[in-house]
Amino acid sequence: MDRISVIGDAAVEVIAAEGMRGLTHRAVDRAAGLPAGSTSYYARTRLALLELAMARMVELDQAVIDPDARDLAEVLAATVHAAITVGRTRMLARYEFALEATRRPELRAAYDAGGVEIRRLCVTLLGAAGSTDPERHTRVLLNWLDGAIFDALAGAGSTNPPDRQELADGARAVLTGLGLPLTR
Repeated sequence: MDRISVIGDAAVEVIAAEGMRGLTHRAVDRAAGLPAGSTSYYARTRLALLELAMARMVELDQAVIDPDARDLAEVLAATVHAAITVGRTRMLARYEFALEATRRPELRAAYDAGGVEIRRLCVTLLGAAGSTDPERHTRVLLNWLDGAIFDALAGAGSTNPPDRQELADGARAVLTGLGLPLTR
């Protein structure tokens, strides 16, 4: 793994564990096990560090999505399940980013850029699946995904998060409600 990825991963971990106020170049150096000053070499400012962390989260999100899968409900269930299990830290950091971006306009662009990439992937996936209105269907589908993830990590459902089968059943219900095919 390259140094930028290591720093990005460590920044995400720090944000998830300590919130935005805990994010410092030194904290990232410690979390990454790097010599002091390493993070500031690659990200001179706090904004640059935040942008690096956001770019890393988007990169990792894209690696989870399998655009060639045939069963859309299973793709969606796998995506949500990954977000609430192995991607838990990344999602908690994303919530910190979302809240901070509402207060700091300079973060808004970096945060929104990540969302645009995920939406683009979803529009492509739904278009390939036969959606007659992939933009609208993407909005509905991402609202379900976001709600399911938030509830499992930070909402009332966090004490009993859904398993993969429950997520697949939910995805099938949403896809059916949108009139989308379950397989391609």
